[in-house]
Amino acid sequence: MDYVNAKGRIYDIQGYAVHDGPGVRTTVYTKGCPLSCLWCHSPESQGFGFELGYLDVKCVGTAECGGKCVKACPRGAVIPAPLSKATGREELIERVNIDRGICNNCLACTDVCIPGALYKSGWDTTVDEVFERLMKDRVFFKNGGGVTISGGEAMSQFNFTYNLAKRLKGEGLHICLDTTGFAPPERFVDILPYIDLFLYDIKCMDSKLHKKMTGVPNELILSNAGLIAENGGALQIRMPIIPKLNTREEFLRQAAEFCVSLGAAVKLVQLLPYHASGRGKYGRLGLEYRLKNVNPPSEEYMQKLLKLFESYGLKCQVH
Repeated sequence: MDYVNAKGRIYDIQGYAVHDGPGVRTTVYTKGCPLSCLWCHSPESQGFGFELGYLDVKCVGTAECGGKCVKACPRGAVIPAPLSKATGREELIERVNIDRGICNNCLACTDVCIPGALYKSGWDTTVDEVFERLMKDRVFFKNGGGVTISGGEAMSQFNFTYNLAKRLKGEGLHICLDTTGFAPPERFVDILPYIDLFLYDIKCMDSKLHKKMTGVPNELILSNAGLIAENGGALQIRMPIIPKLNTREEFLRQAAEFCVSLGAAVKLVQLLPYHASGRGKYGRLGLEYRLKNVNPPSEEYMQKLLKLFESYGLKCQVH
């Protein structure tokens, strides 16, 4: 199958992914997203550019490494921090802090950080390079597994995503596309022949609230879901359940009705209870987590929602 060896920017490739579509899969995570969801558990996925991450538990201290990162920073943004305990030891070491107001993500410090405490989030690659990596996992794709292209929003790097999907489909692999649905309609029409299943986010049926939650309205997202269904695509609807935001029964019933309106295209509805497992990533990037006062919904509540969606005749699960 003809394809272009397009360039792309990704931030991770994870093998043995069992929550990104059917079977055992390997997931490619592209960098950059037009949405900025308040609960996003992968803040490194949002920006399109490279970003400086700092995992202080890996820092061995300036005395051990000679303070190379401090010396390497041309703007003086890497600053010695007060003494603190070394990881797993009683001794005190001098780690560093990042002045994010000065840092311009030049990433010079990451080039000299031997333990990898300072690291670059994201790297540039090509379709062929990613394909070669994915083929190493092919033995695990038996019994309905395959590859999932995710993000960020993979459709924001359409040339890369489209050609990677074509390359993989040419090998007969099962391909999922994990998407927010926020992309030009024609892109979904073009890529549809190479996608076996769209993992499709429906976050809230109220457009004003959707914009408050994610930074964008929902009209395009809902329209594209209908477009995929009308053109023979398969959808696995994923709905995050965020207490205090999208849990009004009115919104939930509207979401169930919308899924029903998509007909046989909807193979499964997944209700995704809010969790804060990605909260620690924000500090590594110098970002603030904005849902500090939100707790995960109870299992009892999620089972209640499951019954609500099933009452509409939908195949549904709490994921």
